[in-house]
Amino acid sequence: MSQRLNLTTLLVDEYDTAIEFFVGKLGFELRDDIALVDGKRWVVVAPHGAASGLLLARAVGDRQREAIGDQSGGRVFLFLETDDFARDHLAYSQRGIRFVEPPRHQPYGIVAVFEDLYGNRWDLIEPVTLT
Repeated sequence: MSQRLNLTTLLVDEYDTAIEFFVGKLGFELRDDIALVDGKRWVVVAPHGAASGLLLARAVGDRQREAIGDQSGGRVFLFLETDDFARDHLAYSQRGIRFVEPPRHQPYGIVAVFEDLYGNRWDLIEPVTLT
């Protein structure tokens, strides 16, 4: 049997604003944007070449709206791996991405925490290449 994680749901307030952030600021590709019933859409974004992506789900109801930006209780929620930390850190900084700490070297790689447009925390990480 073969299995893999494919999508992670990310609660958003509005589809187009979220697409603008993930495609325009983070440079992700828009893989799907399909209209569904009742104004819902199937919207998937992902880093170029990535096997998995994010399903952008517009929050419905108070409980979901309250979870926007806090899907992991304030901890780092998602980990964006890069092959060139310096390139991406500079590009994101120039595009207005807010890093909440300076880059740091850890035994597992170079990393810095940034926030998406909702306040969810992400690690931008260039892992150490183990040979």
